[in-house]
Amino acid sequence: EAAPPPPAPRIGEADARMIRAAVIFRDDDLIVLNKPPGLAVQGGSGTTRHVDALAPALVEAGPPPRLVHRLDRDTSGVLLLARSPRAAAALARAFHARETRKVYWALVAGCPAPRAGTIRFGLVKARGEAERMVCIHPDAVADTPGARHAVTDYVVIEAVGRRAAWVALSPVTGRTHQLRAHMAELGNPVIGDGKYGGRSQVNDGSGWGAHLGGEVSRKLHLHARSLTIDHPRTGRRITFTAPLPAHMARSWALFGWNEGDAPPDPFAGRS
Repeated sequence: EAAPPPPAPRIGEADARMIRAAVIFRDDDLIVLNKPPGLAVQGGSGTTRHVDALAPALVEAGPPPRLVHRLDRDTSGVLLLARSPRAAAALARAFHARETRKVYWALVAGCPAPRAGTIRFGLVKARGEAERMVCIHPDAVADTPGARHAVTDYVVIEAVGRRAAWVALSPVTGRTHQLRAHMAELGNPVIGDGKYGGRSQVNDGSGWGAHLGGEVSRKLHLHARSLTIDHPRTGRRITFTAPLPAHMARSWALFGWNEGDAPPDPFAGRS
């Protein structure tokens, strides 16, 4: 007989408080979190502390809510969990059919030109590097083993000259590291992105991020700001919005930016 699965690790009280404090919406069908940066969504590679493992702390009884999409470990923001198989199936269909709207905010090096556009580079895994993607011309995707088309819309909301910009990003497709790889390929990597940012964020002699003009965290400045879905039970269109994490809020304050200055949907009216 197969051995029974090992018991789930006990959730510590501090972790339970943390994950409960991250809740920004709940009803009988959904729980929505403002995921903290640095917290993995699922386990793997020795990771035992992650949203999926902490999900039981979000309910008093019954099965834990289940993930229906994911965010990178270092990306903060809106993360949706379903409280029933029916809700999970409906949401999975919506994500697959691209009936949802995701808007991310990023602080990037430099200022993209033009200030609004669509990035269409394909993505393929880098040889010999786990979880790193390489951009290729969209015409080369069909002839490149393992490559997939990827599309990202972007809009500059504010900029500090040519030093840095507050950019809204909307992934039309949902590939691994798509937003980070696309912005780096554009020449405007996300601040704090050690995987794709390279040396563009280092000033020799002045230290990391000195070109930004102040004290900016080394953490990744990428945040899932909002997610719009059709509610799986009522069908009502609803948008969930997550405030910036502390390290990004400090950067916004440094540049004199206010979260309320951005339109709720920077891509409204774009085809």
